[in-house]
Amino acid sequence: MKLALILVFFISSTAFSQTVHPTRVTYNFNPGWKVYIGDDTVAASPKLNDKNWKNITLPYAWNEDEAFKKSIEDLPTGIAWYRKHFKISATDAGKKVFLEFEGVRQAGEFYLNGKYIGSHENGVTSFGFDITDLLNPQAEENVLAVRVDNAWNYKEKATKSGYQWNDKNFNANYGGISKNVRLHVTGKLYQTLPLFTTLKTTGNYIYAKDFNIRGKSATIVTESEIKNETTTPQNVLYEVEIRDADNKLVKTFSGNPETVKPGETKILMAQALVNNLNFWSWGYGYLYSVVTRLKAGNNVIDEVTTKTGFRKAEFKNGMVYLNDRVLMMKGYAQRTSNEWPAIGLSVPAWMSDYSNKLMVESNANLVRWMHITPWKQDIESCDRVGLIQAMPAGDSEKDVTGTRWEQRKSVMQDAIIYNRNNPSILFYECGNESISPVHMQEMKDIRNQYDPNGMRAIGSREMLDIDQAEYGGEMLYVNKSATKPLWSMEYSRDEGLRKYWDEYTPPFHKNGDGPLYKGADASDYNRNQDSHAIESVARWNDYYLERPGTGTRVSSGGVNIIFSDSNTHHRGEENYRSSGEVDAMRIPKDGFYAHKVIWDGWVEPKRTGIHVLGHWNYKSGIKKDVFVISTADKVELILNNKSLGFGELSDGFVFTFKNVSWKPGVLKAISYARDGKKLGETEVKTIGDPIALRLTALKNPTGFKADGADVVLVEIEVVDKDGNRCPTALNMVNFKLSGPAEWRGGIAQGPDNYILAKDLPLECGVNRVIIRSTTTAGKIDLIAMADGLKPASISFQSLPFKVQDGLATILPSDGLKSNLERGATPIGQSYIITRKAIKITAAEAGANTAKAILSHDDNELTAWINDGKMSTAWIKYTFDKESTVTSVDLKLNGFRSKIYPIRILVDNKEVFNGNTKPGLGYFSAVCKPMAGKTVTIQLKNAVTNKSDKNPGVEMNGKKLDDGIDTLGSDAKGSFSIIEADIFEKP
Repeated sequence: MKLALILVFFISSTAFSQTVHPTRVTYNFNPGWKVYIGDDTVAASPKLNDKNWKNITLPYAWNEDEAFKKSIEDLPTGIAWYRKHFKISATDAGKKVFLEFEGVRQAGEFYLNGKYIGSHENGVTSFGFDITDLLNPQAEENVLAVRVDNAWNYKEKATKSGYQWNDKNFNANYGGISKNVRLHVTGKLYQTLPLFTTLKTTGNYIYAKDFNIRGKSATIVTESEIKNETTTPQNVLYEVEIRDADNKLVKTFSGNPETVKPGETKILMAQALVNNLNFWSWGYGYLYSVVTRLKAGNNVIDEVTTKTGFRKAEFKNGMVYLNDRVLMMKGYAQRTSNEWPAIGLSVPAWMSDYSNKLMVESNANLVRWMHITPWKQDIESCDRVGLIQAMPAGDSEKDVTGTRWEQRKSVMQDAIIYNRNNPSILFYECGNESISPVHMQEMKDIRNQYDPNGMRAIGSREMLDIDQAEYGGEMLYVNKSATKPLWSMEYSRDEGLRKYWDEYTPPFHKNGDGPLYKGADASDYNRNQDSHAIESVARWNDYYLERPGTGTRVSSGGVNIIFSDSNTHHRGEENYRSSGEVDAMRIPKDGFYAHKVIWDGWVEPKRTGIHVLGHWNYKSGIKKDVFVISTADKVELILNNKSLGFGELSDGFVFTFKNVSWKPGVLKAISYARDGKKLGETEVKTIGDPIALRLTALKNPTGFKADGADVVLVEIEVVDKDGNRCPTALNMVNFKLSGPAEWRGGIAQGPDNYILAKDLPLECGVNRVIIRSTTTAGKIDLIAMADGLKPASISFQSLPFKVQDGLATILPSDGLKSNLERGATPIGQSYIITRKAIKITAAEAGANTAKAILSHDDNELTAWINDGKMSTAWIKYTFDKESTVTSVDLKLNGFRSKIYPIRILVDNKEVFNGNTKPGLGYFSAVCKPMAGKTVTIQLKNAVTNKSDKNPGVEMNGKKLDDGIDTLGSDAKGSFSIIEADIFEKP
């Protein structure tokens, strides 16, 4: 089904920021909380003396100390109480007051001044409460108490059903109020909040249409749900003001005057053509401020300022188009927790930007959050850094029915309403496994009801033949399509610790060494950095070979699992997942730089990218293979000005130089085009002896705030006399911290992963620690010491953070700037047409000719198979006109495990004779160019199974997808084709 969706982009924030007009104010409700771990029957009472409870600032998971210290299934669970004392100011008295929670884990019961105000149980989505009528009079103290239960087996009270996504494999359980909270004060005629489950309101909806990308214009449409809680009719004008990133006025426009009856809820709309727009794009997080006002005469009754951006997207021809340009999906399937050691997911907003921007710096354009909707802070962060998102609802690993399906629909509904205006979301994901056509339609209906004009693509895994899905894709193998885009939901799961460079560097980790997981070979999940990076490049190349420009049916790319090491399901020697291209402290592994090379382009990568894996500090006598990642045609290696020749190219981008003898000095790699033109150059060099430690602080760009939640990330390195990092240093470092700050530490391989330890070893010459502010401002000093090295020290100042009566006016993300480094979407085609598909008009076969069409129907869930006899193991395709055949792509049944000896003939003349190669989907047979009107593919001999240590079984014992179950597929002469594509030169 051909699909062209115009995807537009709107409000990036449903958690409204404070405006200059006093009628509406949004307060930061994170400061001034207390927590008690355990249950207490009187904890909801405002009379409880809680002075001995722990003072905290939200967001805060009560079990944060265990993040990365314990494996996911051992993270502490139970009951915790949170309490907050606050007052409403004189200027806010008599107005509407709402609480907005970005989410709690798992379920919360909420009490204000001793009275129950509601609950929320799904552990994922945002929610809120109207507390207007329960507040004490102005100047009197209010007490909000929250009882949170994060049990793994928590069951919804009304249905007695558990939640499918409350799962010990992937959903790290950071319990409590682990996300941000806000308090909104409005007049009694107001624009609603997008908190559907509890308030039954949908908020604002801002989108664009009628795009002219080259002309930089679009029609901007704003819709606001408003509510009149006064006792009289209200005559209002809906006015819209758009301001650019520099706060310059772009456009003001209005809707028609409206009368809103007492108690009425209605939608007001305004629209206008806007010129000279900067369109949001990959790595170009350009956002506008859209001010929506309710006016009575010249008086502003309500005013909301939201951040937004505008972009166009289409999904057609098997490809994704962003701002009229094809973009191949490249990125990571990241755990939604996106967590850090000893903090979990509850990081300040600038750290979300820091982590998510690193994905963009590795030249990823997509993050597929896994299983559950991410919190608003990460969604808004992706808006700023220019990172496309695939937003799931909530699920585990399969379709469900009954209550659990209704729970999934409810999460999708809430998530779309809350996040429908964030420009970075292009995909709504309905499941981590296939869902039925009926369920897909139900999810699509929710999208159509609440995001009808955004028209983001909605789909799921394994939706290859479901017309209701607008995108799809599988895991761990390649899909192609001529209609809706298919991209891989996970294409590489291998694991490897940052600590291990290679087998020649201390601590000398040979690939695959380490404990076995369920007795399986460990080479895929105990890799060193060399091996891990090469595997990631090789797997990406399988998709790149089928990229846009390679025919009518193409792959739209895919995402690698994961970006940062995660406190979730693991198989390696540590108790956390080490599949990341960066470690848990976001220190890059070599795979990060490899991706940066191969992904630097919309489809085709820049030809100048080049990176040498590893370092150049070894001992005399070492001989090792040197690997260079490059997008060029040839790479030359030069050691101390002496050429070592050209590398052997494999897997598209990997150049290998065998048995290079180590000598101290400079190892340089130079890349060339086929014609000998120099394209790129890089080098690694031998670093001198370690002499000192060095500290570098990474801080909030708006200033390190003494709010009890902000952090400083401090990097520790061992350096030589010239200040170069020593890549093999493994020194133990002792830290001394003084001043108003809290030590949260770092992570390393060893006892309890050194979580919260003041003695921390370096890995590959570097590590990082986290230092959190208190609510007292002042100077903070950090000293680092290691035996035999010159110590280092660093100082920084935390800035006062004003909190009055439990409320602050500075929101966590205030002042954070957008990333605009990649620049606006380039004009013009992003891919090179390297081959052209030849149109097949008919097919016949030695057996089952009626089903021969299934081998070229653009449906990878159907296949042709013969009757198992060698004499019938052939299929013949006829073209619409004579064409010169240059290659044939085959997806064969058993593509992962079987080897087919085949012949290919053009008009009965042989153009290929050889064996297929098992892989992630398609085998490409390069043919002797020959003109003709038919291609015949014959099986020469019996099919054989490849023999290797990986039998195509996942670590949990589940067999990896390897084709389609067909009767007779094991017969000696069985020949089965899922899809065949035949090509000529363009």
